Amino acid sequence: MGGAGWSHRLPTAGSGVRRGLGCAAPLGQAASGRWREMGKKSRVKTQKSGTGATATVSPKEMLNLINELLQKCSSPPPGPGKEWEEYVQIRSLVEKIRKKQKGLSVVFDGKRDDYFPELLKWATENGASTEGFEIANFQEEGFGLKATREIKAEELFLWVPRKLLMTVESAKNSVLGSLYSQDRILQAMGNITLAFHLLCERANPNSFWLPYIQTLPSEYDTPLYFEEDEVQYLQSTQAIHDVFSQYKNTARQYAYFYKIIQTHPNASKLPLKDSFTYDDYRWAVSSVMTRQNQIPTEDGSRVTLALIPLWDMCNHTNGLITTGYNLEDDRCECVALQDFKAGDQIYIFYGTRSNAEFVIHSGFFFDNNSHDRVKIKLGVSKSDRLYAMKAEVLARAGIPTSSVFALHSTEPAISAQLLAFLRVFCMSEEELKEHLIGEHAIGKIFTLGNSDFPVSWDNEVKLWTFLEARASLLLKTYKTTVEVDKSFLETHELTPHAIMAIKLRLGEKEILEKAVKSAAASREYYTKQMADGAPLPKYDKGHIALLENTVADSRLPIVLRNLEDVEEQGDLKIDEAIDAEVTENGFVNGENSLFNGTKSESENLSKEKSNRGTEDAKESSSESTDEIAILLSGKNCGKRCLWKILQPFVEPNVFSSWGRIKLFYLLCVCCSVTLTTEIKSLLCLLPRKAEGRTDSVFSMKVGEQYSRKLNERIRNLGDWRKTCLKSGVPVQKKAVVFIYKVGRATGDFESR
Repeated sequence: MGGAGWSHRLPTAGSGVRRGLGCAAPLGQAASGRWREMGKKSRVKTQKSGTGATATVSPKEMLNLINELLQKCSSPPPGPGKEWEEYVQIRSLVEKIRKKQKGLSVVFDGKRDDYFPELLKWATENGASTEGFEIANFQEEGFGLKATREIKAEELFLWVPRKLLMTVESAKNSVLGSLYSQDRILQAMGNITLAFHLLCERANPNSFWLPYIQTLPSEYDTPLYFEEDEVQYLQSTQAIHDVFSQYKNTARQYAYFYKIIQTHPNASKLPLKDSFTYDDYRWAVSSVMTRQNQIPTEDGSRVTLALIPLWDMCNHTNGLITTGYNLEDDRCECVALQDFKAGDQIYIFYGTRSNAEFVIHSGFFFDNNSHDRVKIKLGVSKSDRLYAMKAEVLARAGIPTSSVFALHSTEPAISAQLLAFLRVFCMSEEELKEHLIGEHAIGKIFTLGNSDFPVSWDNEVKLWTFLEARASLLLKTYKTTVEVDKSFLETHELTPHAIMAIKLRLGEKEILEKAVKSAAASREYYTKQMADGAPLPKYDKGHIALLENTVADSRLPIVLRNLEDVEEQGDLKIDEAIDAEVTENGFVNGENSLFNGTKSESENLSKEKSNRGTEDAKESSSESTDEIAILLSGKNCGKRCLWKILQPFVEPNVFSSWGRIKLFYLLCVCCSVTLTTEIKSLLCLLPRKAEGRTDSVFSMKVGEQYSRKLNERIRNLGDWRKTCLKSGVPVQKKAVVFIYKVGRATGDFESR
């Protein structure tokens, strides 16, 4: 979900999700196609054995299994090649626990759609919009919203007041509040807090949110619900490590909180004490993982996680984010993505997620995903003779020396960051010097990610040769080919989960094959240019248009996207990389990082210890539960002054013209600012509010207020420049002077 500066964790609606044909059963259905009944509270403390006799679950026996599970899930990450073995062991313990807990979960009577009329009534009575659409079953895509009248593109058609949302704040004020105040994991991980909030309210027959909770799916199609043989189809994919991590984290959390609920004095009043099953927790985690979004707190000072009833019934398609939060009216608002006629399904755009992210965190595969991509881990080896120079050039471009980049399914196949990294990675010593101390060094930094301005023909040949070799080696890590996967899908009777898994691995290989072909074609082209002695395009430092967002992403100077940290063992020298074999420390599928994805187990453990963990329950997107902020490395005067300029951009409901967005890019790149995911999402939204737009979903009053603040800071840039120059930091001097010149040239602030 997105909007005025708070978009992230987009819904993967259990409400029904746009799926590829035959990918999975509609949400809320089991794989067999039958509805698993949910409804009125019906708790059972005993279960029947296979012979029909009643068997009471022994608390001691259960606690022993819980302790064994917690110990197993808290062990260090397994060595290479041992992940599957660990997964099977954890799964075996979980299945033992599930078997003993059979019949103990809270369920509701009837079918999910029986409760839709009550949901609409509840929403209407509490100030939500329910006119112009209805809830309908779209078969393969599950339930969604259907237009009952014509809805024009960008028309505000849906809003949901804060009082209807389930948030971390409402959890603090509920029966969960007492435990929340004492448990550090709940305090650090809003997603887990939201999951327990959901469980407690589901168990309360008088809950305000019961009309919403009763309409949630009883089961999901995320890998947490896959059978073991279905998970096997994901072997060798980039997604498998995140699937293992997701399962292990969920099991560990369940075991930890089972003991907390049974022993912690502040948990004594929770309605979960008599019945807290693994299936209950898996359901709650999946509900949150597929629906959680960030919204501003009431005072707009920070963000919080929320579940948004009714709105989360919308299914996904390609497009732009059209949802935001109106702080003045204190409600979530959504405008139409396109024109919808009566009878059409109303779609929204969940965000730029890959299919791996959709499968892992949403439980569906989107066939026409224009944002699909695969990860590629790259780094400059510290043993490289030119490491220091390459690191400095990359730092000036705002790129780490070691990162996880992406190869995209659409053109261009590589981003501006990846192009810039590869150019630096392949530079000769002389080329590096030109970018560090040459006459136009700063200008050259800003063209590193621009495909129109090669460093040299030789550099281009090297980088495309390297990328071709790297993508080819990644392809060899898969156990099947594209042709084998296509044939398998056509000739075998497969479960919806198995189809989803095979489509995912097929899609990854198709992206890599495309990257190989594209790199080979580029290599041949630049080889010919070099052989023909063609002149290099000249960079005109006065050509400000080069800094604009043009047709293709690769034409941007340096676009600030999500770059994950990677292990040093992935670092390579270019002469080693092109001829290398696939090795454990070399060409791997980037198992430790995923945009909006899970981290490695060791990372999760350290996050829990530091109270910053956000991965476990949601297993989604990255560290986006952090408050919107910009992390500035270093404490010199220049960067403190820079913050004064950047600060307005991180406020809720801020919108800017392209000129100011451009200035923002320049400021960040020049001063090596690291952006959080929220700010990157915000940057994607800014163009939606170009000058002259008056979409009712956005608050013009608030936007203008921050715009005035921004202009005031820009007008004072001359004074800040003088202060920065006194700091004595050469890079800062050049950066500020350059920004100042660009600002004058683009008219973003007056010449002083």
